[in-house]
Amino acid sequence: MVYFLVFVILFYVTAISIFVSSNKLTHIYDDSFQQFLLLNSISQHSNELYANTRTLVVEADSDKSNKYYNVKTILQNEMEKITNTFYDIDPIKIKNYQNLLESFILESELTVGFVFRDDIEQYTYHLEQTHNASDYIQEATLELIDLELTAYQSFYQDLQARNHAFFYFILLLFVSTIMLAIFFAWWFSKGITKPIDKLSHAAKEVAAGNLTGSPITIRSNDELQLLGDTFNSMRTNIHYLVEEIRDQSEMDRLLKDMELKHLQSQINPHFLFNTLNTLSKMAYLEDAQSTSALIDSVATLLRHNLGDIDSQVTLGDEVKVVRDYFHIQKTRFSERIQFDMSIDETCLAIQIPRLTLQPLVENAFIHGIEEKEDGGTITLTIFPCGEDVVVQIHDDGVGMTETKVNELMSLMKRKGRHVGHSTGIGLTNVIHRLQLFYQKNHVVDIQSEPGHGTTISLFLPKYNVET
Repeated sequence: MVYFLVFVILFYVTAISIFVSSNKLTHIYDDSFQQFLLLNSISQHSNELYANTRTLVVEADSDKSNKYYNVKTILQNEMEKITNTFYDIDPIKIKNYQNLLESFILESELTVGFVFRDDIEQYTYHLEQTHNASDYIQEATLELIDLELTAYQSFYQDLQARNHAFFYFILLLFVSTIMLAIFFAWWFSKGITKPIDKLSHAAKEVAAGNLTGSPITIRSNDELQLLGDTFNSMRTNIHYLVEEIRDQSEMDRLLKDMELKHLQSQINPHFLFNTLNTLSKMAYLEDAQSTSALIDSVATLLRHNLGDIDSQVTLGDEVKVVRDYFHIQKTRFSERIQFDMSIDETCLAIQIPRLTLQPLVENAFIHGIEEKEDGGTITLTIFPCGEDVVVQIHDDGVGMTETKVNELMSLMKRKGRHVGHSTGIGLTNVIHRLQLFYQKNHVVDIQSEPGHGTTISLFLPKYNVET
């Protein structure tokens, strides 16, 4: 820190010194340059004033008169600047130069005045005097420029000497700085670079998956030793955590397989018995066509339910299964139960987990409609809404209290095995699988009121479309 502080202060002092010296030289150079420019401008404007005076003698009009007065005004302003500009030349020579300019301007004014009076003898005489004064001004200007160049020569020599001095100073500063930087870099690298190289090499091993490398040994009394010890502890902890996660993952996979197989095997015997009993009565009471259709619906439903529960299907496939389920229950209960469907066909291509809709419809039937003596209606509605496809399952059954609804919503946040009815899959299990499938928590909404039925709404993202 001391080295860098001294280094910064030294460079700041050098920079300020160079700036002050350069600024001073720049001012001197600028003053000399402005003197040259002023003398050159006076010479040009005196020639121009004489030319305008002679033009008025030949042909006097307002336009040429305006040009004359404009040039004269400029020359008078430049004459006033001489005293403040030329402070390094003999004041007597400057005064004589100003008097010469005044005489030149006066003679030009007299010439113009006699031109307007049409006094040819006088304006001819004063025009000649104006010409002579103009020549004298050119000679005096050249003399002053020569004096300025003589003074500028000494200034230029001084400037060259300073440039050489600055060059050697900067060269010395650069060489000494480089030598000090090399020395301190080598000195610091012994205590810093080597431990960092060890840490870098160990970090690459960890990134490559090697968590059982040899411990890093850093012999120092600063933060680097603490960093090395912390890295060793971190690598050991990561190794233990990875092994623990690997074992836990394998255990979760086995438990999941067992749970799914257990759920798939739980086809409700009561449901199968009632269905087969209905099939028997139908075969006795009517021709085989209705019985055949009912058997097809049962076969489709069982085939779908016994499929791979971990697979995904389209929403359209789930709707077909619900239609078969409606057919079976309609056959069983005749006019006691009604089923309505309002479906937007454009929404049926999205992907959903297998066994999603039919368990929810069955849940509405068993808990909402079956307990009512006069039966009821179950409605399936599918429509788009913003970025989601909304699936609503409504029944006009017995409904639920607000406490029961809140209890169901809280159960959906828990992991576990939830057994349902014919499929062996309950409401909370379906909702939990939807949450895992879409990786979002808000996939369901339940609205219910005792005596007014229940509405379950599913919010399924549109982006999950089968390609």
